[in-house]
Amino acid sequence: MEFCRAVRGFNSFQMAMLAIFAVLTAGVFGDSFTVLRAPRYVTFKEGQWPISGERIPDLVALTLGFSVKEDLAWPGLRVGSLFHRPRANALIVVRGVDQLPLSKSGASYPVENAVPFTLDSVANTIHSLFPEDYPIILQLAPIEEGVYMEGRANAVFEELPVTLRQIRNRLSQNNSVLDVLPPNSLNRNSEVVQLFFSELQVLQDIVALLSQYKHLASEHSPDLYSLELSSLEAMEKSYGQDSQQFKEATQILASMLQKFADDMFSIYNSSAVVELVTVKKFDSPLVRKTRSILESKQISNPGSPYNLAYKYNFDYAVIFNIILWMMIVLVLAVIAISYNLWNMDPGYDSIIYRMTNQKIRVD
Repeated sequence: MEFCRAVRGFNSFQMAMLAIFAVLTAGVFGDSFTVLRAPRYVTFKEGQWPISGERIPDLVALTLGFSVKEDLAWPGLRVGSLFHRPRANALIVVRGVDQLPLSKSGASYPVENAVPFTLDSVANTIHSLFPEDYPIILQLAPIEEGVYMEGRANAVFEELPVTLRQIRNRLSQNNSVLDVLPPNSLNRNSEVVQLFFSELQVLQDIVALLSQYKHLASEHSPDLYSLELSSLEAMEKSYGQDSQQFKEATQILASMLQKFADDMFSIYNSSAVVELVTVKKFDSPLVRKTRSILESKQISNPGSPYNLAYKYNFDYAVIFNIILWMMIVLVLAVIAISYNLWNMDPGYDSIIYRMTNQKIRVD
C-alpha cells in the first residue's frame, strides 16, 4: 500500500513537471522563423528544428553564399549550388506576435533565445566582397529615422519617407496604402494605428521604387533588406491581444507581407529569399546607432567616423595563400619555359624550323 502511494505521488510529481516543461517550452518556442519565398536552389527542409535568434544573421549570410565565422550546426538549410546564389535577401521582423495567419508560406521553424539582432555583419561582408559595386543595403528600424541605406541606392530612395511626419504626409497623398486596404474598424486618427499604416506604406513604397528603377535589382552584387516592424506590439499594449483592432491589424499585416514577398520575388526574377521572423517580445533591448540616409558624406566604413578600413576579414589568409602560390607557380613556369626556349636547337627541336627549311628537290 505504501508502495502504491509512493508510485502515485511520483506520477503526480512527474505530470506536474511535464506540465511546467510544456509551459516553458511553449514560451520559448512560440516565436517562429518562416520562409515566405525562396528560389529552387536555396532549399529549406521541412522540420521543427529550433534556431537561435543570435544565429539568424549567420543563416542569412549562408543563404547568400557567404561564409560565417562559426559553423551553423542547423539541419534546416541544405547546401546549395556554388554557381547559383540569390541576388537579394529580405528579412522581416515583426514584434508583438509569435505567429501570423499567412495564406501560403514555405518552411517554418521555432526560434529560441529571441534576442535582438542586426544584419550589420552581412552588410559588411557584402561591402568587403563587392567594393566596386553599389548594393542596396536597407535597414528599417522602429526609430524616428527608421531607414538606413548606403551606396547608389541613396539617390533613388531619397523619395522614401523616413520620419513619422513624412510618412503621415505620404498617407494623405494619392496612391497610398489606405486606398488598397480592405474595410476595417481601425481608427485612422489614433497614433498607434497611424504607426501601423506607416509601416505598411514603407513596404509599398519600397516595392514601388524598385519597380520603377529595375536596374538596381539587376546588379552583380547581392542586395540586403532588413525590416523590423513594431506596430503590432504597440497595438497590443493599447487595445489588447483579444481586441478586434489587433486581430484585424494582424490579418492586414499578414496579407501585406505576403504581397511584399511575392513582389520582391518577382522583381528579382525569382532570385530572392524572403524570410519572416515573428517575435512576441525580445529578451533584451537593442541599442541602435543610426544616421540619416540624406547624409551627404559617404565613408568607406559606416561604423567608423574616421574613414578607416574595414576590420580584419577571416578570409584574408585564404585569399593571400591562393594568390601567393599561384604567382610563385606562374613565375617558375615562365622561368622554365624561357630557359628551354633559350637553349633550344632550332635544327632539331623546333618543328617550325624543320618544316620551313626543306631542301629543294632537283629533278
